[in-house]
Amino acid sequence: MTLRPPADPATARPARIVAVKGMNDILPPESARWEWLEDTVRRLMARYAYRNLRTPIVEPTGLFVRGLGEVTDIVEKEMYSFEDRLNGDSLTLRPESTAGVVRAVTEHSMLYDGGKRLYYMGPMFRHERPQRGRYRQFHQIGAEALGFGGAEVDAELILLAAALWRELGLRDVRLELNSLGQPDERKAHRAALIAHLEQHADVLDEDARRRLHSNPLRILDTKNPAMQAVVEAAPRMMDFLGEASRAHFAAVRAILDANGIAYRINPRLVRGMDYYNLTVFEFVTDRLGSQGTICGGGRYDYLIEQIGGKPAPAVGWALGVERVLELLKEQGDSHAALAPDVYAILPDAGLFPQALRTIETLRAAGVAVQMHAGAGEGPGSMKSQFKKADASGAAHALVFGPDEFAAGEVTLKALRGDVSDGVLRQRRLPLAEAAVWAATLQSPTS
Repeated sequence: MTLRPPADPATARPARIVAVKGMNDILPPESARWEWLEDTVRRLMARYAYRNLRTPIVEPTGLFVRGLGEVTDIVEKEMYSFEDRLNGDSLTLRPESTAGVVRAVTEHSMLYDGGKRLYYMGPMFRHERPQRGRYRQFHQIGAEALGFGGAEVDAELILLAAALWRELGLRDVRLELNSLGQPDERKAHRAALIAHLEQHADVLDEDARRRLHSNPLRILDTKNPAMQAVVEAAPRMMDFLGEASRAHFAAVRAILDANGIAYRINPRLVRGMDYYNLTVFEFVTDRLGSQGTICGGGRYDYLIEQIGGKPAPAVGWALGVERVLELLKEQGDSHAALAPDVYAILPDAGLFPQALRTIETLRAAGVAVQMHAGAGEGPGSMKSQFKKADASGAAHALVFGPDEFAAGEVTLKALRGDVSDGVLRQRRLPLAEAAVWAATLQSPTS
């Protein structure tokens, strides 16, 4: 059966279909910024020996219920879940990727020969009110180290994120740290926290009262000004840590200190998923309003077993791509160019075959060439072509004119600055040697 949109009676044409609210198209030239960010991440991950893993967008609903916790906001209110028409299974568009990574690692026995360092990129889905930096389809990049229990790997992942901020030129980001200890320590802290909050039940808002006995740690993350004094006076997880947990946290901090990574210990930092233990951290900024967390993560040593795998430690983080790019915009950094190296100007349509042969030679040599193309009425005037060449952002124009072709040459014209590669703004180059002079046309990022 073909489903057709209802007709617009005013035009007798089908009504225009638009994207789902909160799920956005990423169009050129904005998409160039995404490509630049993704390319930067791939290069950095390779230097840290993290390998790419790609998991399905759709997973069994039970994976997230079991992995994230039934009483988390994500599971209770934000997941896109539906019933498979074929077999009635409950499926969910992934709201985050750590659980899927753990599922894949477990399903394929990836830890049989030792720990794995992995990274991923892709869209996630949460049903919430769209706002700046928060969308229903959003994108994350994450790094996960599974099978490693040492504090040095916690620190390595934090250093990896800090290195990424340097590579991107990201400023005004600060690191916040905390330790959630181990389950028995959390249990003791939980009991003390509930007792404290019950003494101030009259101050708790509706959301806090709902969470009081199911997920009291999340109350510490409240933004309600009326509850701040109660939260500040609440028992701190750090006071319940045993010797081993304190030593682990101290080891993480020692490595960060040795590498000059500044941080603030935030005893209220708890993260949103139930699976965390020991180290948790966030990179935050004050330049994006309420959506100030651009990257967060921590250790989750019990999630693999919780999902059905053989017990193994793990730690990781995820960053919000939209928020990172938004912060870069706030800084005034465009990084949007990805312009062609060369714009090919073709004043005579009869010369297209020969010109395209040279253009293909340049492309094969790694030069990014945008060829001028008309709208079916011919190539257009030289003036209009040069105007489009300048608008393209290309550093050079190559003019394939009849006079040049008669001499077996092409004219190279610099479009940016007063000189080009140390030579005059305009010169002739031999067509037969295009493969030789191609390298002089490439930008450093080509």
